[in-house]
Amino acid sequence: MSAPPIAPAGSGTSTRPYLIRALHDWCSDNGFTPYIAVYVDAHVQVPGEYVKNNEIVLNVGFEATTALKLGNEAIEFKARFGGKSREIVVPVDHVIAIYARENGQGMAFPSPSGANPGTAAPGDTSTPPPRGPRLALTEPAEPAQQGGPRVDPGEPPPEPPPEPAPTKRAALKRIK
Repeated sequence: MSAPPIAPAGSGTSTRPYLIRALHDWCSDNGFTPYIAVYVDAHVQVPGEYVKNNEIVLNVGFEATTALKLGNEAIEFKARFGGKSREIVVPVDHVIAIYARENGQGMAFPSPSGANPGTAAPGDTSTPPPRGPRLALTEPAEPAQQGGPRVDPGEPPPEPPPEPAPTKRAALKRIK
């Protein structure tokens, strides 16, 4: 029997799959629904019609998945999308966050090291997300409108549009 290769001092296997499993267990043990945010490129097998800005958020709770495997290299399971069963394969390094749907507590990770912000997933013409660690999952800001109505300096400013009703969003909280 041969010994496993020795890794250089200070390195080792990635902590990401262990942290994902730990947070998945924590969510499950506390009755929360574990969600993962995934950076999508050609290495990820997910339904493309649900990908937005090279990202998809997946429910990885036991109730929503079949044959869930949280491995060191990939997360694999079957899930239903629009009533159709799909096989999902997500390389662990493409998971950019795992969090509880109910309270937003979880952990964010950097985008994959090979991720090229200029490369879109097949069929996706949207702008990819920025690289690096993220602490909250948010929608991209609307682009600023060019021009707009001109206002005479002597007139009072026009009434601002009404504020949209606030929506409840999951946000990641830093755990110390």
